[in-house]
Amino acid sequence: MIRKYLIPLLALAGVAFAGFTVWRGDRPLSQPPPYATAPQSPYSSFVAGSGLVEASTENVAIGTHLGGIVAQIFVKVGDNVKAGAALFAIDDRAGRADLAVRQAAVQVAEAEVAATRYEVKLAESLGPANNISVGKYQAHRFALQKTEAQLAQAQAELRSGETNLELLTVRAPVAGQVLQLKIHPGEFAAVGPAGAGQPALLLLGSTTPLHVRVDVDENDASRVSAVAPAMGFLRGNREISTPLTFVRFEPYVVPKKSLTGDTTERVDTRVLQAIYRFDRKALPIFVGQQMDVFIEAPERAPAVPQTNEQPR
Repeated sequence: MIRKYLIPLLALAGVAFAGFTVWRGDRPLSQPPPYATAPQSPYSSFVAGSGLVEASTENVAIGTHLGGIVAQIFVKVGDNVKAGAALFAIDDRAGRADLAVRQAAVQVAEAEVAATRYEVKLAESLGPANNISVGKYQAHRFALQKTEAQLAQAQAELRSGETNLELLTVRAPVAGQVLQLKIHPGEFAAVGPAGAGQPALLLLGSTTPLHVRVDVDENDASRVSAVAPAMGFLRGNREISTPLTFVRFEPYVVPKKSLTGDTTERVDTRVLQAIYRFDRKALPIFVGQQMDVFIEAPERAPAVPQTNEQPR
């Protein structure tokens, strides 16, 4: 008796479950609240662009003239340094040993020059009366010239060694703040440009004032003026904003890199980069953050309709 009704009951349960699933799937999904409210432009007519905060000296990626093991680091992240201040040093034991060899070579060359000069003076004092031939005297003069040239070469090699030893201490090319430090004592510092997977050994830049690099779509580039006011809002927090002062336009228009993800966004667009400055003061804005920038601009001129009529 139970087996007779078991299969129909299971079938009805399956139909009921399927109906319940379809009913729940048809219910409208509630939209989550936005993470942050988008800022509104303070201008009635404007050009908007995405900006990236950077140092006013630009972000300087510090490298090293000579590769080697890092022996000492003189700064830490956040330090303000003056131009010429020591940042880090490469192990200089091999360089100092090489410099000692070159110093000894200079001493040997100086001794040879002194000995040759003595022989020339002796030949001059004896003269023809003591059977010093002209040929032998000239041989002494040529030997002196050779030893003097060898001394000059040894001195040049010594100066080269001193320069190499000095280059093992990397110094700040500009005054600024240490923004990143990607090396530690005992690691190998390689010679070569940063990028392509190779991080900068140290990132340095002046943060007083800060700059923001704004990407302006090439279609709006003609509407942007150097004298137009601009306002920047920190991405993700519209309550943090600051007026911007124009610095310059980058003369070379570059491909667009900062993408919003909008389905209608073109990825083959080129952008004009406009540089603005602002004084951070107490604002919690840091190098590398993004800003939404609004630049006051005239209204876009209406498009002129095109006709296919041929002139008569």
